[in-house]
Amino acid sequence: MATEYDLVILGGGTGGYVAAIRAAQLGLKTAIVEKDKLGGTCLHKGCIPSKALLRSAEVYVTAKRGEEFGVILGDIKLDFSKVQERKQKVINQLLRGIEHLMKKGKIDVYEGTGRILGPSIFSPTPGTISVEMNSGGENEMLIPKNVIIATGSRPRTLPGLEIDGKYVITSDEALMMDSLPSSIIIVGGGVIGIEWASMLSDFGVEVTVIEFADRILPTEDREISKEMQRIMKKKKIKIVTNARVLPQTLQAGNGVTIMAEQKGEEKIYSADMLLVSVGRRANVEDIGLQNTAIEVEGGYIKTNQFFQTKESHIYAIGDVNGGLQLAHVASHEGIVAVEHIANKTPNPIDYSLVSKCVYSNPEIASVGYTEEEASEKGYNVKVGKFSFKAIGKALVFGESDGFVKLVVDKDNNDLLGVHMIGPHVTDMISEAGLARVLDATPWEIAHTIHPHPTLSEAIGEAALAVDGKAIHS
Repeated sequence: MATEYDLVILGGGTGGYVAAIRAAQLGLKTAIVEKDKLGGTCLHKGCIPSKALLRSAEVYVTAKRGEEFGVILGDIKLDFSKVQERKQKVINQLLRGIEHLMKKGKIDVYEGTGRILGPSIFSPTPGTISVEMNSGGENEMLIPKNVIIATGSRPRTLPGLEIDGKYVITSDEALMMDSLPSSIIIVGGGVIGIEWASMLSDFGVEVTVIEFADRILPTEDREISKEMQRIMKKKKIKIVTNARVLPQTLQAGNGVTIMAEQKGEEKIYSADMLLVSVGRRANVEDIGLQNTAIEVEGGYIKTNQFFQTKESHIYAIGDVNGGLQLAHVASHEGIVAVEHIANKTPNPIDYSLVSKCVYSNPEIASVGYTEEEASEKGYNVKVGKFSFKAIGKALVFGESDGFVKLVVDKDNNDLLGVHMIGPHVTDMISEAGLARVLDATPWEIAHTIHPHPTLSEAIGEAALAVDGKAIHS
């Protein structure tokens, strides 16, 4: 039996289910094929569970500092089983919410693995979806007018660093730990690696980060990376940069030992566990791409600005298309793709307007170009910076490390980028994001009266600092 749809979406993660909701709003008969659980990586193996653990780490650290705030709590203990229990409770609540939205939108959900078939009796063009049901029943055949591929990504590994789930793990296995190691080596100092380093250190784990580049967080503004490295070292996290891990030297069993080459010298590192955090790879296998004209380049599906593939009725959004691997980007790409399908003439996404966040302690958030990128693009750059140490609310919080930095075009005063490191900056970055969308100038940001005392005052002061007019510095 075959069922016809206006749209079938392969993958019910953040990109997929948001696209389905928008399609339902536009009156399209829509189905999602999801082989695991709605919410995908973000809800079950990424954004939400990791942030739930980070929040527990933050509370734990704050509790240990209670005496600074006049709160005497006695012997502070960590029950990691309760931490994991709370994480799962948050996930379950959000999952129920997504399931409700599917029912509300009359979106059919097929639990199984979907594969794209070539031309057949059902359709003269590739696109019919055969769903191998998780229940083991007969395959369901879906005949869509359009398809969106939203199959997401999985942790990338390194040859020679085989994941055994006990001594050598990725973030997937780390989220399921039932107890904490006393020490860990993290291979990779990018966003995910630094979030885990921050969290585990706050939980009391001895952490070593080994990064191939010359600095941690190499895609962030250089001053942000430098400040984070300073803070992490203050927290006793060992940072090793310009280091090449030698996978063939891995010894696992009753702990792990690995060797890394740094400046021509080989050094040995040992710990209870090793976390491989070297990025993510797209899930493009076993979904039937070979039955289509769709092109895969560098492991990612090639698309145009509206996320159409070589098969114009098949779209690809989120981590599979090689763009920014962020949940909020996948969601917005899904909306653009659906509106293009529905002939609503959406605007292409300007990725320089997308805010990016690192949920470490302290947090990092940014939008637009770094100072280095702006200079490389030929802009005549000027910069305004302001430290949280001069912000009353930061002192009240007891979290005054970090700063806000504005990167501005000296010739016309255009705002090119905003970079923040400090308390709750992931909640503050949207002001900067809106400023970028509206093409605001530092003058306009500075003349937005920021309430006192708030952390957001640092944005207004940094805007004034662009022209040397900051009040509290």
